[in-house]
Amino acid sequence: MRRKSGRSTVTDKKPFAFLPASVNYATIAILAAVLILGIGIGTVFTSDTGATPNNVSSSIQIDQAAPNPEVCINNGASAMVMDARLFVTLRPFKVYVSQPTMRPGCVLRQANWVILEQRNLVTGDQVRDCRQKLNTFGYTGDLGSSPAISCIYQSEDAQNFFINQPGAVNAPTNTDQF
Repeated sequence: MRRKSGRSTVTDKKPFAFLPASVNYATIAILAAVLILGIGIGTVFTSDTGATPNNVSSSIQIDQAAPNPEVCINNGASAMVMDARLFVTLRPFKVYVSQPTMRPGCVLRQANWVILEQRNLVTGDQVRDCRQKLNTFGYTGDLGSSPAISCIYQSEDAQNFFINQPGAVNAPTNTDQF
């Protein structure tokens, strides 16, 4: 349909004129619904947060996996412990790193070391040495069956780069002092 208005000719255009005549509004609505449904189902399948050894998605799962969770959470903090060995050669100067292993662990507050002393897991000398260096104790394994206990220190250089991002609002502060 053409109308003449002055010198130019204006053509009326229908919506979706680029589609063949056999495609109507019902077909378009069905295709849109299928697209939205597909996106929804895809999101459900890809956002699985199941508790598997390959997927740790919350601090609650880390707390539950900690050795002696009730002791750890009440007297310190659960942790992920990474063990790796470093090999350094001098001629030529090279650094080699072994494949790291991850396992659950616990970091105790200095005020709660008495738990380790009462169970005869650390000696007075070990406590004194660790305290002199302003460190704390961390362990892996069950406290009832020969855990691996280490005097560890908190690195002031370690930062959580997810917290202090430019533009972040109300960045959480660390109130638990070890």
